[in-house]
Amino acid sequence: QVRLVEAGGGVVQAGGSLRLSCTASGHTFISYAMVWFRRAPGADPEYVAGISRTGRDTYYTDSVKGRFTLSKDIIKNMVYLEMNGLKSEDTAVYYCAASDLGTYSDYQPATYLYWGSGTQVTVSS
Repeated sequence: QVRLVEAGGGVVQAGGSLRLSCTASGHTFISYAMVWFRRAPGADPEYVAGISRTGRDTYYTDSVKGRFTLSKDIIKNMVYLEMNGLKSEDTAVYYCAASDLGTYSDYQPATYLYWGSGTQVTVSS
C-alpha cells in the first residue's frame, strides 16, 4: 500500500509562486512514476505534470509549460511541483498520484493507482 500526502497549497496573488510537495510512504519510491492532477470546482480532473521513476524525465500539459517545474527527490521520497506565474485559472485542488506501470504522461486519472487527498491552491486576481 502506498500513502501520498500533499502539502504547500494556499492563497497567492496572480503572478505569484507556490511550491507543492507530495510525500510518499509505504513503498520503494523509485518504483513509481508520479503525477499531479488538479480539479477546479465543477470541472473534471485535469492532468498537470508527470515525472518518471528515476526523475530524469518530465512531462507537462501545455497550459503549465514554462511556468511549472516538477522534480523528484528519491532519497526523501518526495516530489515537488514548483509553480510560478500563477493565474486565476490555476485555482484548483491539486492531487499527486502514483503509477506502478511507469506511466507519467497519461491524461487519464484511472491510469494511476494511488492518490493523495489533495491540497487547495487559490490564485486571486
